[in-house]
Amino acid sequence: MTSKLSVILAFCLICHSNCDVDWSGDINPEKWKTYSRELIEHTLNRKINGNVAKNVIFFLGDGMGVSTVTAGRIWKGQLQNKAGEDEILNMEKLDHLALSKTYNIDAQTADSAGTATAYETGVKTRIRAIGVDGNAVDCKTVQNSKLDSILDWAHFAGKSVGIVTTTRITHASPAALYAHVHERDMETYDGRIFSEQNFQDGCRDIASQLIDDNKFINVIFGGGKRKFLPNTTFDSIANKTGDRIDNRDLIKEWKNYMESQNKTFKYLETRQELNNLNFKNLDHVFGLFNWDHMNYESDRVLMGSDKEPSITEMTEKAIQILRNNPNGYLLFVEGGRIDQAHHNNNARRALDDLVVFDDAIGKAVGMISLDETLVVVSADHSHVFTIGGYAVRGNPIFGVVNTTESGKLSKFNTTFTSLAYTNGDSGLDKIRKNNITNNETEQLNYQQEALIKLGYETHGGEEVAIYASGPMAYLFDGTVEQSHIAHVIAYSACIGPYNETSYPGCRSKRGLYASNNNAAKINFSSFFYFFIIFFFVI
Repeated sequence: MTSKLSVILAFCLICHSNCDVDWSGDINPEKWKTYSRELIEHTLNRKINGNVAKNVIFFLGDGMGVSTVTAGRIWKGQLQNKAGEDEILNMEKLDHLALSKTYNIDAQTADSAGTATAYETGVKTRIRAIGVDGNAVDCKTVQNSKLDSILDWAHFAGKSVGIVTTTRITHASPAALYAHVHERDMETYDGRIFSEQNFQDGCRDIASQLIDDNKFINVIFGGGKRKFLPNTTFDSIANKTGDRIDNRDLIKEWKNYMESQNKTFKYLETRQELNNLNFKNLDHVFGLFNWDHMNYESDRVLMGSDKEPSITEMTEKAIQILRNNPNGYLLFVEGGRIDQAHHNNNARRALDDLVVFDDAIGKAVGMISLDETLVVVSADHSHVFTIGGYAVRGNPIFGVVNTTESGKLSKFNTTFTSLAYTNGDSGLDKIRKNNITNNETEQLNYQQEALIKLGYETHGGEEVAIYASGPMAYLFDGTVEQSHIAHVIAYSACIGPYNETSYPGCRSKRGLYASNNNAAKINFSSFFYFFIIFFFVI
């Protein structure tokens, strides 16, 4: 309901907004002094959580660079008819913050495959590679280069595991949790990108790896049904046939396996089916809600609410299913279409998707206890997306720049927007001599202007933020390699490389300020006995 209301407001209210924002209260210096005093006191009183995480929820905003977070924050505030600059996103309410270096081992500016491998396996790799280390360059070298992921580690520890994404479930970010390929586009056995020669050389397409090797995954929600069906099977919902040339119906194979193992399971294709789902006593749920990627949030609402669930609804249902396991769970949630809208120089759809992604974070935090659940929010990479122009406070984020400074008009005496891109399809073929208006720039399909003309906009190479709360979240600190994310998640839950066998000290080495775990009690007891002995000896 919240996300739907937000989008309705987006279409109906923002065009009537203006820059007459009342910020008179900000003139009083006591406001800023009080703000900092309260924040310092809050931070001083914060208890460092050294517990062992029972659960982990990892939110990944694909392409959610710092400029996207800033613009998204303003947009979320303006959707509530506020100025927007001082809005606080749900992700920004988490306690701890670090920066992640996103480069791939062979690329200064990364892609989503190499970055996903880093933050999901703890090992950096080449651009376009999924679930393999840097030694994998073809099908034959993949076999000895496979990496286990945080999803594997949680499963081996007896936890339930789930994946939620708004992209195809075989797309780069979710795929690195379960698949191993040197080329990210090997999503299905289509005879083109993934050929018969690839198969003979030992490669397996991503969709088949999900079904053949990862039947233990408890929740799978996303798009990409086409990758699981043969090209001889007609789908009545999409009115299309599948992509596969090997005649395998992977959805039917998944169902048959679950039946043969006497599992309680459901396969879903619509929002209504998801909402009607009885989440109790279900072992596995597989939901493919679109033939290809799921729709952008703006379009999802416009096309009608019964066809596709929102990322918030998928997240809520996934948690309800996964928390049935007394050993806990690990859930990965990707807002994947933020990235794709940026690639189209379409900031409106990117920020609408960021807003609902942030709603999903708020929903999840409201459903769990941070005493036992680690929540991490980050991005894989940034985009060449900027905010500038000295716009006045409360300037409509998609509007033309209104400023009290010089430079209200360009050197060609034309208006311009505060949002822009360095490159992309909307790169100017020639200098624009006509004015643009808010009526144009606030439309859903408007493409912000770019400097360099390319077929599509590219990623940015700067660091991205990591936000975190919960057990051991304080380990996210400073500027770190992106691969460090997987290690902190594993250490928080004492799984994978930090389980009791591989790293016996995980449960005892929780930090000096751990207050609610047995390890901390043992450490303080040790100090107590030391002083008793010292006293009697003296």
